[in-house]
Amino acid sequence: MTNSFAHVLGKGGFGTVYKGKLLDGNQDVAVKILKESEGNGKDFINEVASMSRTSHVNIVSLLGFCYEGNKRAIIYEFMPNGSLDKFISENMSTKMDWAKLYDIALGISRGLEYLHNRCVSRIVHFDIKPQNILIDQDLCPKISDFGLAKLCKNKESIMSMLDARGTAGYIAPEVFSKNYGGVSHKSDVYSYGMVVLEMIGARTIEIVEHSGSNNSSMYFPDWIYKDFERGENMKIFGNQLTEEEEKIAKKMVLIGLWCIQTNPSDRPPMIKVIEMLEGKLEAIQVPPKPVWFLSAVTVPETLEDNHETSSFSNQSQFERGNSACEATSEVVQQSR
Repeated sequence: MTNSFAHVLGKGGFGTVYKGKLLDGNQDVAVKILKESEGNGKDFINEVASMSRTSHVNIVSLLGFCYEGNKRAIIYEFMPNGSLDKFISENMSTKMDWAKLYDIALGISRGLEYLHNRCVSRIVHFDIKPQNILIDQDLCPKISDFGLAKLCKNKESIMSMLDARGTAGYIAPEVFSKNYGGVSHKSDVYSYGMVVLEMIGARTIEIVEHSGSNNSSMYFPDWIYKDFERGENMKIFGNQLTEEEEKIAKKMVLIGLWCIQTNPSDRPPMIKVIEMLEGKLEAIQVPPKPVWFLSAVTVPETLEDNHETSSFSNQSQFERGNSACEATSEVVQQSR
């Protein structure tokens, strides 16, 4: 099936993914060989059973699995355009296609909303990042690698998790410390916000680093806020954006910043994110601005080198109709 594991598609924390073909030779597949683990395989089978009940255009389809002793593999549909980070670096390094970025962000949001609310078991992914968003032949984004995610029952609003999971830079603060609240589907919302900001930020970091601006020493959500204050928020994307592209860029920035609010209750649920993406830009207010940053770190090439933690009031700023735009808050920037 995998031609002796000749074609590696990627490697991650749970195992290695190889390109293969079904035995009839008519369909390419992705075969994920999981790292060897002890146990009777019951947890693995339960996770696979949960995965098999998911069906959504923005979720990678499970085609099968193999299980023998401590050797396990999961077979997925093959995504010819690879992961989101690879797709953007190969196709948008010189010119951003804002309409396509918007479509991708919307597709990811719909997939996450499905996992959180509409599949049989409520699934919290815990590792949303560009490497786990795959692009099919029609440039449709699909969420992958949720097979080993912890599951919540639909009736549970908060789940406790003893082992911190995810990728640094995309992990919500509450995953590291319960001082920031309970781990829940809002942890995925934070990761989604960081993915959206990276989708539009990979190029803007480059622009800032080569512009001679003092902003090059800041963590990029910090200088995005400062540019909003000066009314220069779209200048970081270059001077050749059309009016429609400016609207898309600003909408994605605002939604990304709402999603990375430190207090989980301040982040919108994914159904609200979809509503904001599909709605009018004028309806989205600027989210609460951190009062204080430690800005003495260099902007990294990827968000995986950074982690932002902060504290806000316990009452949901988002649910107060954005009135917390004037609220006092505190943010501490930590660099690894």
